[in-house]
Amino acid sequence: MFPPFDQELARHYCMEFISGIEDGSILLKQISQESQERKGHGLMVGALVCVNTAGERVVLHAVSGISIVAEVLKPVEGPSKIIVPPLVSPEQIEHALSKNDAEIHELTAAINGVGESVEQTRKEELLAQRTALTTESLLNVFSLYTFTRFDGKKITLNEIIQEHGGKLPPTGTGDCCAPKLLSYAFEHGLTPVSMDEVFYGRDTKNKKNGTSYPPCDERCGYILPYILGLEILYRDSQIIVVNKQSGLLSVPGRTEDKQDCVVNRVKKLFPHCIAQPSVHRLDMETSGLLVLAFTEEAHRNLSRQFEAGTVHKKYIALLDGVFDHNEYEGELQLKFRLNVDNRPHQIYDEENGKLGITQWKKKGTVLYTAPDGTKRRTTKIIFTPKTGRTHQLRLAASDPHGFGIPIVGDTLYGKCAPGERLMLHAFELEFRHPVSGEIMSFKSDMSLSGLTRQSQS
Repeated sequence: MFPPFDQELARHYCMEFISGIEDGSILLKQISQESQERKGHGLMVGALVCVNTAGERVVLHAVSGISIVAEVLKPVEGPSKIIVPPLVSPEQIEHALSKNDAEIHELTAAINGVGESVEQTRKEELLAQRTALTTESLLNVFSLYTFTRFDGKKITLNEIIQEHGGKLPPTGTGDCCAPKLLSYAFEHGLTPVSMDEVFYGRDTKNKKNGTSYPPCDERCGYILPYILGLEILYRDSQIIVVNKQSGLLSVPGRTEDKQDCVVNRVKKLFPHCIAQPSVHRLDMETSGLLVLAFTEEAHRNLSRQFEAGTVHKKYIALLDGVFDHNEYEGELQLKFRLNVDNRPHQIYDEENGKLGITQWKKKGTVLYTAPDGTKRRTTKIIFTPKTGRTHQLRLAASDPHGFGIPIVGDTLYGKCAPGERLMLHAFELEFRHPVSGEIMSFKSDMSLSGLTRQSQS
């Protein structure tokens, strides 16, 4: 995943930490039995540079895994340094696994003793039993993990698993440096400034000693968006690109209960951000790609690009029904205005409405599974808006002058069942970098969108 914070300053402290290991001022202690497959392998050394409420620098350190902890034997001068312990101890994990351990070993022995051809059915039954037990054991371990989010609130790994539709993460999720460091910082009211992880140990096929690496996709990419409150796809000194989840506002509303939004989360994580970083927005129910500006210069430049229509955007949507149309692509030009008697709904008005232009492509039908388990046939559409009118794509789908079929989960122009969401996702975004002029192209993997859980046919 993309490094959520600048790495340079934290790398300095990682290398200082490694020097301390080598000169004996920092001790690495093995606190549980080392597994045979991990024997002789290296580990990641992490540093998170923070600022406390008094404006003082605090440096947090962590090492990857749960079997090794670090201890400072000879403190050095400089900012306050804290060694962050594992979130869960080896003893807690061993206890969580012990319930099914003996039975899993018995099943493994039985499986290895079953003839492949004669008793294949029995072997499959035993394998299914073992899989159920190992999954239960894994969930027992995951239930031990609780993280502190960017806003000081707690979130469990089980809650994150539910957000992923029940898809389980790999073993060891939560034991990398980044979640330990960030959870500790947010729990203690520290503001992150710089974070880095450096590999220490014998070179491997994938890692070299002394090299910095971003948080891993498999484990950290699964949980960090929920700890940070944002899935950060790119960040530099001028801009940030995020993959907004459905249900989160892009910008703050007028009332106190509508202050949680992408803009305020960005400003919370990056205090140097300008007061108004937003240059475009997505409906609260729409997920997908957003670019925001850290500086006034970047904001002016990006705003001009959006006004000039040079920013390229594409959305994917599931229409709640089968779109029987002879053509597979086309363009809709429809005029809509606010329905003053039913805010925030928009209505078709050929005389007083503002023109919305939308290009579309039909990409086939999709078997959609609703939250209650029922299935129905839907149509996948790719929208390319050429204007930026309110609810433009939702209206292009639902209004009789458009397709006449609302998007799945549309609370305004269609229907939304309990547990459902608007199946509209901004998956492509392209613009020029406001300072370098380089073309910046992003595609969202829709990891937070929910659209990936549909089966295409």
